[in-house]
Amino acid sequence: MGHEAKWEYFRLMYGRYREAKGEARSRLLDEFCLTTEYNRKYAIRLLNGPPPAGQREKRLRGRKPRYGKQVLSILTAVWEAAGYPWSVRLKALLPSWMPWIGKRYRLSPEIEKQLLAMSARQMDRRLQPRKREQKRKTYGRTKPGSLLKHHIPVKTDSWDVKGPGFAEIDLVSHSGNSGEGEFAHSLNLTDIDTGWTESMALLGKSEVAVQQALDEIRAGLPFRLLGLDSDNGSEFINWHLKRWCDREQIHLTRGRPYKKDDNAHIEQKNWTHVRKLLGWERYDSEAAVEAINQVYRQELRLWMNLYLPSVKLVKKVRVGSKLRRVYSPAQTPLERVLASGQADARKVAQLKKLRSTLDPFELSQSIDGKLERIYALANPRLSPKVTSSRGAQAVEKTRAGKVQKADFPTSLGNPAQSAGFPLSHSHDDGGSRVTSSMSRRIAPKLHFQMA
Repeated sequence: MGHEAKWEYFRLMYGRYREAKGEARSRLLDEFCLTTEYNRKYAIRLLNGPPPAGQREKRLRGRKPRYGKQVLSILTAVWEAAGYPWSVRLKALLPSWMPWIGKRYRLSPEIEKQLLAMSARQMDRRLQPRKREQKRKTYGRTKPGSLLKHHIPVKTDSWDVKGPGFAEIDLVSHSGNSGEGEFAHSLNLTDIDTGWTESMALLGKSEVAVQQALDEIRAGLPFRLLGLDSDNGSEFINWHLKRWCDREQIHLTRGRPYKKDDNAHIEQKNWTHVRKLLGWERYDSEAAVEAINQVYRQELRLWMNLYLPSVKLVKKVRVGSKLRRVYSPAQTPLERVLASGQADARKVAQLKKLRSTLDPFELSQSIDGKLERIYALANPRLSPKVTSSRGAQAVEKTRAGKVQKADFPTSLGNPAQSAGFPLSHSHDDGGSRVTSSMSRRIAPKLHFQMA
């Protein structure tokens, strides 16, 4: 018998029980206990207690929701604009983003207080339905180099770094379904101590092009480059790069062959700074490389390094059969650069000025608008093809205009160029988007066939 049926039965028995006397009351009590399976003492308390109301009040289990729909919708919007960061990082960025959140959503003091008071674990629970949609496989096209390996030492553990300057580098291919011919690569550099990351697109991976890209990236870093650690690809293990590093007094090391964990810092950035935005399409034209560099040199480097905090692993603690990881408080790369005390004062002052004037929401929209033009420049013949019906529906939704085209606000102009950064160049071109960057970052896992 269900709860509602028991309640109706109790209402009928209550009057009969109160009118009965002696053994008749005892028989009714026996019948009531047998039917409802209640304990006899509990049944006596019910039948001798206050009369039941006309309708049973439904009890609410658990605590009442603390955060309303408005708070959760704003949290979701910030999470999406920030590129779907982990909850610990999301909580860390809220205070610095709050002036822009307040302008955009006109927050009341109460909602602002709730947003800042929400724990990272609570954010995880509230955003869980949206977090199941970000699984995609990766593959690489880098071949090991056979030159100079006896001249470049192998680094099997992390440098004992206590300041910025020692970085890991890697190439990410944009070859689509074919490794033939010349296609674009993204050169990634990430600083181990601060997490500061710079990217640049190349057409091909010649040793000269890689060295020139590194030279340009080095000029834009807010600290001096002291060391580079790479994999064993021939684009890094060559005399040209070795001579450049010796001339610039940069310590060059390499990881063990086929051991990606030796370069764990850069492998993570290959996903967050490249694959998560550009996907697996093939880009094999100068126009595509130039369009990618427009994002890398301008909005993306500012957005990632100035506004998005990250955490660093401090230690691992064994708890029974499980390994518990302890992380440092979440900070942006710029905050770590400032705390190191080893940065270029002029560049740091320019970066701080940009952080106080640029709206991160507008930076995010600008990145999406430029990615639209990049997707239109992909080679569709050699790019992965969606085979699942679910994936096809996702692409159709994007083509229908799920995310509108957005250009960089004219009021901001080119922020990196106005600040005088070496990596900043002004470019303008047009185009339409095939698939949205926002949907790429939240799209369900698709199945691809190799053409």
